[in-house]
Amino acid sequence: MTGSSRVVAVLGPTNTGKTTYAIERMLGHRTGVIGLPLRLLAREVYDRIVELRGPSVVALVTGEERIVPPRTQYWVCTVEAMPEGMGVDFLAVDEIQLCADPERGHVFTDRLLRARGLNETIFLGSDTMRGPIRELVPEATFLYRDRMSELLYTGAKKISRMPPRSAIVGFSVDNVYAIAELIRRQKGGAAVVMGALSPRTRNAQVALYQNGEVDYLVATDAIGMGLNLDIDHVAFSSVTKFDGRRMRPLAPNELAQIAGRAGRGMRNGTFGVTGEARPLDEGVAQAIMDHRFTPLKKLNWRNAALNFGTVERLIASLEESPEGETLLRARESDDLQALKMLSRVAEVAARASDGASVRLLWDVCRIPDFRGISHAEHAALLEVIFGHLHERGAVPHDFMARQIRRIDRTDGDIDTLSKRLAYIRTWTYVAQRNGWVEDESHWREESRAVEDRVSDALHERLTQRFVDRRTSVLLRRLKQKEALLAEVNDKGEVTVEGEFVGRLEGFRFAPDKAAQGPEAKTLKAASLQALAPHFHLRADRFYNAPDTEIDFTEQGGLMWGDSAVGKLTAGAEPLKPQVEVFVDDAAGPDVAAKVQRRLQHFIDRKVAALFEPLVNMQKDEALTGLARGFAFRMVENLGIIPRAAVAQEVKELDQDARSLLRKHGIRFGQFTIFMPLLLKPAPTRLRLVLWGLSSGLSEFPEAPPPGLVTVPAMKDAPEGYHAMSGYREAGERAIRIDMLERLADMLRSEDSRGGFEAKADMLSITGMTLEQFAGLMEGLGYRAEKGERAKARPVPATPEAEAEAAAEGLEPGAQPAPEVPAEDAPAAEAAPVEPGVAVEEPRPVDEAPVPDMPVTEPVAPEVPEPAAETAEPDGAPVLAEEAADAAADQAALTEPAEPEMEVFYTFTWNRQRPAHQGHRGKGREARGGGGGEGRPQGRKGGGKPRREGGGAGSGGKPRGKGGPRDQQKGAKTYSSRPPRQEKKIDPDNPFAAALMGLRDDKSDS
Repeated sequence: MTGSSRVVAVLGPTNTGKTTYAIERMLGHRTGVIGLPLRLLAREVYDRIVELRGPSVVALVTGEERIVPPRTQYWVCTVEAMPEGMGVDFLAVDEIQLCADPERGHVFTDRLLRARGLNETIFLGSDTMRGPIRELVPEATFLYRDRMSELLYTGAKKISRMPPRSAIVGFSVDNVYAIAELIRRQKGGAAVVMGALSPRTRNAQVALYQNGEVDYLVATDAIGMGLNLDIDHVAFSSVTKFDGRRMRPLAPNELAQIAGRAGRGMRNGTFGVTGEARPLDEGVAQAIMDHRFTPLKKLNWRNAALNFGTVERLIASLEESPEGETLLRARESDDLQALKMLSRVAEVAARASDGASVRLLWDVCRIPDFRGISHAEHAALLEVIFGHLHERGAVPHDFMARQIRRIDRTDGDIDTLSKRLAYIRTWTYVAQRNGWVEDESHWREESRAVEDRVSDALHERLTQRFVDRRTSVLLRRLKQKEALLAEVNDKGEVTVEGEFVGRLEGFRFAPDKAAQGPEAKTLKAASLQALAPHFHLRADRFYNAPDTEIDFTEQGGLMWGDSAVGKLTAGAEPLKPQVEVFVDDAAGPDVAAKVQRRLQHFIDRKVAALFEPLVNMQKDEALTGLARGFAFRMVENLGIIPRAAVAQEVKELDQDARSLLRKHGIRFGQFTIFMPLLLKPAPTRLRLVLWGLSSGLSEFPEAPPPGLVTVPAMKDAPEGYHAMSGYREAGERAIRIDMLERLADMLRSEDSRGGFEAKADMLSITGMTLEQFAGLMEGLGYRAEKGERAKARPVPATPEAEAEAAAEGLEPGAQPAPEVPAEDAPAAEAAPVEPGVAVEEPRPVDEAPVPDMPVTEPVAPEVPEPAAETAEPDGAPVLAEEAADAAADQAALTEPAEPEMEVFYTFTWNRQRPAHQGHRGKGREARGGGGGEGRPQGRKGGGKPRREGGGAGSGGKPRGKGGPRDQQKGAKTYSSRPPRQEKKIDPDNPFAAALMGLRDDKSDS
């Protein structure tokens, strides 16, 4: 112990102004040093003194920061960084009760025993230090200061009920982040303060709280060390902490140190618990309120008189035990652990061979483990740094550049940036040590700049994650009961007080989907309050909007542009639907009524326009009796009725009644009774919606794509869907009812009993292939019999034929045009027909064409004698024997060419109708009489005679190898065994053309 200056111990609880008292005392001297427990607190005190005396006379020295002007008078330091032997007039150490701290206590105890100012020394702290100070510093005088406000215990509170201006304390990073996230969702956000933050990040976070942008602070026990904040309530989320070795409960004096942050100045404060923390014992709570704690008995101590002769002697001196009962040897600290680990490295032991190198090794070992990864990794880093310093005298420039360049990044999340901040603190510490780097000023500025960039990025991420500025602003305005200013842009995006809160979709407000729970409730409440005038303005604009801006959906929704404003509901009649509006209650009944009137006007006009024929027929007073009743049925069924459903009513209508109904556009078809004008896409779309409403469907089927003659049949569709969509189900497909009536007109001329084939016109109007048409006909009640036959071949030209053609004035090789029946002419929409099929003239029965038969005996083709020598296009000669060999090879082919086959269907009326079609079989309607829906009326074996030599309606087309169909025996099918395939001619053969001619001659024979 040294010095004979005045030593004063200023003791008392928190909020007594001890630190302010020490600053005032220091500024009363010419020079002074004050040691503070935290880097954050040191920065705060430095800023306060700079404001009073200016930056030119104030220095800041911490492990990672060093600001030392040339004319420094006052030094603000962390306790570990306090300079020794400077001879300043004044010296003060804050939070002296940390002498009992297991980790750092030995440093504070050393300052208590050895640090003195020339004129005055002050120790600031808790009254629990009175006994140890009296024993260790007997010359000290004591000054007790009372708390300026009261501190009250309020018990446990949920975070959701936490009052504003509260600090919630956690003792781990994960716990702090979890609490901050919960407060963001429920209260709009919180600032985060931890000892691991850089002063820059910490100051930015504290500014959020102090400026009122957030009303809550989530922090570690770092706020208990002298940080002066406007806190009214302190809540402990836990009363245990990890002290580096184990989890232990907080002592009452430690709880009091943190709880004392509540109630600054003359304002009273409260404290309590929250979350999973158990309520404090009554005795502990009362002790905190009364500031009565168990006095400290033991202080941690480590020998300051170190022996740097060898590494072993240094370790021994560090492990010496103190004298007396008050001092207790500190547990092994991180720097001593690192020294022991490095002493076992052979290279390090070899380098630390003298006092200077041992002292250098000890200085390196005192680099704090900011990264906190593991003792082994920290020791490995220290080994590298010691190697550079011992070998080169400084850490190389390129090595420092590589280390800092890796850290100089601002991307990543909060954890990533926190790790980078911890890493840069190591190199900031190295740069701050005198003589450890080659260019001290450069690396101090560089490391500081990187720390500032990472700190700013970390503050930004913390704010993004834990502060919802929008909710915070709205909550404050709602509490202040001020009028909120809302704006709605042309996209419907709503901003309140400049913050995006959601979208106005029609007359309903949709809060921002990112908001959940209490945050969403706050947004909706504030937004609806601010949107009240906008609802009225929007309703006026909607009421005056033209019908072109309004539309209905296939599910019965009513849209204004892209916004849903209502939906259709079933009315008393199918053509009189009602409207249900989508309007928020906050908009008021006037807005809802105005929207409802406008939508009802729209749908009434839409029905009147699209169903004008039905509406006119409904109003026609000339319709009486059965005609009026049938008109009612048509209105009830929205203009389309399957004929089978009203067969009796149709039968009972006389010609005058039918004539009156036809004047309104009703067509009495063979399958359906309908109004052609209502088959257009727009009426069909509305008809399906009205039908779905009147049928009570929960989901309305969509209308088929417009313009299609047939569509795939929907097997799971509600009953009546195909008729309402303007189609009739027939097998796997459904055909449009107007095109079905055209097809029925064509089928009337066919012999449905004897059998007939599909004509090109039939395929054309349906737009189907032959196979699809067969399925359609089966769905309509016909039997489709499939057969195959050989296609007729075109006759190759011969010299005699060419001569005859020349005599007739035709071009050589031209064929006279065959007579093609009208029904076989190709149509624009007909199914594709295979090319190359010749249509022969009709022949008598005994001259029916016979298809090519397989050749059973090989016939050697005649090969013309080739020229003695021919030439290829490039002039290369070809010998005659080569041509002969090629011809001989081709002559060996004995198999004839396979005839090309075609598929055809023969359709006959099937009296056993499919059950799902509901036809009447053999009754009058099945025969086409009355109003029934039977098979199409046509020939029954008589009527229009067929042409000789052809099948029914074939127009002379060959019917296959069986010749013409026997008219007395009904429909027949034919088949033949295909011949073996002939070996193909190589097209690259120079005699390919000649060989092809030989093969054709062989086939003709």
